[in-house]
Amino acid sequence: MHEILRQAVHLLFGIAAAAVILFLKRQIALYLFVLTLFAGFVILDVFSRGYSPPLLAPIMDELERRKTVPAKGGLAFVMSALVCFVFFPPDIAAVAVLALGVHDSASTLFGVRYGRTRVYNNKSLEGTAFGIIVTAALLLVFLTPVLAAVTAAVTGIVELLSPIDDNLIIPITVCLLLALLL
Repeated sequence: MHEILRQAVHLLFGIAAAAVILFLKRQIALYLFVLTLFAGFVILDVFSRGYSPPLLAPIMDELERRKTVPAKGGLAFVMSALVCFVFFPPDIAAVAVLALGVHDSASTLFGVRYGRTRVYNNKSLEGTAFGIIVTAALLLVFLTPVLAAVTAAVTGIVELLSPIDDNLIIPITVCLLLALLL
């Protein structure tokens, strides 16, 4: 249950970030990303100093994996979304954060349940393949079938093999890919 909730929040973050990029005025979206990033650093600081705020501690216990730095994944996600938002056109940035949210959630949930072939960092080929399929299907809303398939495949390969936090590397990689191909 813990991982399902965690991945649902991850998916919602991807959808919300894409919606912010696509539908809010640029200045408002920028403020929202910067304020969210600042709040994340405050939360990280509070927990790293050993405090356990009564309102935040139960939420963090549910949403963070054991033995991880609190809020690290969320901070990385917002940071990469902000970089994509600042340096790439909105349609590319939105697709990038959506690809991360969808692929990471789908591949993790499927891989935890059905993954047998472990590759790197305990990630499975089966989870990656499922994540690629689901991501490609969703990206058809925004991209041509070939671009959706290529983008989803690159997302999956980067998530599977990269030693860098996927929350940081996937959106920026997808933005660079789409900037080259579009």
